[in-house]
Amino acid sequence: MKSKKISALFLATVLILTLLAGCSSGNSASSAEPSAAPSASAEPATRTIKDMSDREVEIPTTINTVAALGATARILTYAGCADKIVGLTDLEKKCDAGMPYCYVNSDKFPNLTSIASGGASSETYEEAIATLKPDVIFTSFSDIEQVKTMQEKLGIPVISLSYQGIFSDSVYAALTLIGDVMGTQDRCAELITAMKGWQQDLNDRTKDIPDADKPSVYAGAVSFSGGHGIEGTYGLYPPFVAINAKNVVDETGEKSSVIIDKEKIVIWNPDIIFLTPGNMNLVNEDYKTNPSFYNNLKAVKNGNVYTQINYNYYGTNIELAIADAYFAGSIIYPDKFSDIDFEKKADEIFTEMLGQPYMQVLKDSGNGFGKITIGE
Repeated sequence: MKSKKISALFLATVLILTLLAGCSSGNSASSAEPSAAPSASAEPATRTIKDMSDREVEIPTTINTVAALGATARILTYAGCADKIVGLTDLEKKCDAGMPYCYVNSDKFPNLTSIASGGASSETYEEAIATLKPDVIFTSFSDIEQVKTMQEKLGIPVISLSYQGIFSDSVYAALTLIGDVMGTQDRCAELITAMKGWQQDLNDRTKDIPDADKPSVYAGAVSFSGGHGIEGTYGLYPPFVAINAKNVVDETGEKSSVIIDKEKIVIWNPDIIFLTPGNMNLVNEDYKTNPSFYNNLKAVKNGNVYTQINYNYYGTNIELAIADAYFAGSIIYPDKFSDIDFEKKADEIFTEMLGQPYMQVLKDSGNGFGKITIGE
């Protein structure tokens, strides 16, 4: 009888232990589930941005390759993205010294795929773009329907960039957009800070000078839609605007490039004339037929004719325009720029924007800064 009681007690104990073990196992499994780390959600493959035509464009989250239409390779170079460009225009593959962003990429650009001819009436090579299959296409096309049609036809996101001038909100907005799209936000923020610094420096040095104390100035032989002689000029010439110069052309109300009757230059008779070295052949040819026109100008008589490097070559080479502003400032207001070593300042600008100095390249190509003697 005692043996049966012990056996029953033993069985009861085993049963209770088994049940407890089961509960313990269940609780362990249950507690393990909540403590397990949830799987990290993968980064979205695409995202939506708004381009400078106010279009919403769905783009890959990570951009590895881009096609650059309409000289957008320039601002992509400024933004630190030249290494992502796989296609650009024939014109840019020549790497002319007058296009610094191409010249500094001469080890790469000539070997890239041509996706357009380049120039004012550029032809786009859509088959070449389709073969490249870049992650995105950057373009300066302003026709929204043209942009939409290209995107629909190629099935590749097209991002429109639109900017004007040298120091402008549109330039800063374009850099900010590229930084966001390409992941170079830090580089673009650094460049915008540098540009705004130069803008303020140029303005602060000249803004308080009374007009009565400013010499009158004229920029001639300026390139736009090709080269021009002394009559090719600009109203609101950006380098002059940056230094608050007294540009005689501004009285015409013109706000951009314009061909002026040469007799107006005689009437204005500016104190200082700036000419583009690359167009001096046109000026000198005209001098041969009409030397008295030039020799009677005050600036020519007094030896106050200087260079302004052409910065309009398939769009605005902003670094050259800023250097032009500093050079013109040092000539027009020498006391206000006496602390500036111009060549060092210019190479500081070039190094920040292009990644390397450029003054020697300009000199070697016949585009240095200095005095000009008309007729030589």
